[in-house]
Amino acid sequence: MAVCEMMENYAAVLYGPEDLRVEKWPVPDINEKEVLVEINCVGICGSDLKFYLTGKCGIEVLSEPVVLGHEGAGVVIKVGSEVTNLAVGDRVAIEPTQPCRGCEFCKQGRYNLCDQPRYCSSATGPGNLCRYYKHVADFCHKIPENLSMEEGAAVQPLAIAIHACNRAGVRLGSTIVIMGAGPIGVLCAMTARAMGAAKILITDVVETRLKIAKKLAVDHTVLISPEQSEQEIIETILNILGTTPNITIDACGFESAQRIALKITRTGGTVLVVGVGPETVQVPLMSALLREVDVRGAYHLLNSYPLALAAVSSGAIDLKSFITHHYPLEKSKDAIEFAKTGEAMKVIIHVSKTV
Repeated sequence: MAVCEMMENYAAVLYGPEDLRVEKWPVPDINEKEVLVEINCVGICGSDLKFYLTGKCGIEVLSEPVVLGHEGAGVVIKVGSEVTNLAVGDRVAIEPTQPCRGCEFCKQGRYNLCDQPRYCSSATGPGNLCRYYKHVADFCHKIPENLSMEEGAAVQPLAIAIHACNRAGVRLGSTIVIMGAGPIGVLCAMTARAMGAAKILITDVVETRLKIAKKLAVDHTVLISPEQSEQEIIETILNILGTTPNITIDACGFESAQRIALKITRTGGTVLVVGVGPETVQVPLMSALLREVDVRGAYHLLNSYPLALAAVSSGAIDLKSFITHHYPLEKSKDAIEFAKTGEAMKVIIHVSKTV
């Protein structure tokens, strides 16, 4: 306790739209099942941007100041009395949820749907864009020795992509269209490629992102302009592929992307929505349902952290090339301002050192 009292914790705290402050923050006390982690680095996510710009993301609305960040990696510096899976000095990637373990969904093994999830950087739990952060030990995963801390942080969005591709039913020979070449879209492409997809096409409104996507994982890219109609976009995609995709992934959350996905997906295929968009959308649902197109959602991640760490450690997925920009903690606001331009793929904030 005396050691904690001597520590100085600093955190990036969001007070409201575009009001992000780096300031002193209490060092948390841990219970018997938790660990205290000295955070090394944290990735910036699309949901961080939505919270920063609007104070809300999907159905989640912030009503009080919250520490941002949920893509964290660091070193364990203190363990609770009942913790057996970790020791002081372990490098860990933090799976950013602390499910209740007692609700219907937790008991079914679907803890990502928990009624009381205490998800990092939300109305139910603080984020980890800070020097010192506490978390339940069994949701902290040891980082393999051949992975950097930056890769350990970037495992979080990869775990989301793995869950999304599992929900979509990606398999050997799949033909896939991904709407949105942001971080999750590109990671879905990289994951799908590693899972055996035969042909991958990705769309976006930012050419820089498409160039990165083409370098990392995809066969075809489509740059969408505001002047194009949805029908023109559909025709372009189908002409390039020469067929209809059996899987379409919406990784941007735009209503227009979901309409296009439902129209282009092959009869009997799957539309997977992983992008977070508005609560209500207008889409041509009935025509898709009459063709037995399955429409599925992927929410957060589920049992995919170990898979993600193993995939990166083995070389099946290259996260180093996915990480494009670096900032120190004191420039967190600058990092988010840059991330919102769409020019970056993955921005990493280094908490424990100056970049």
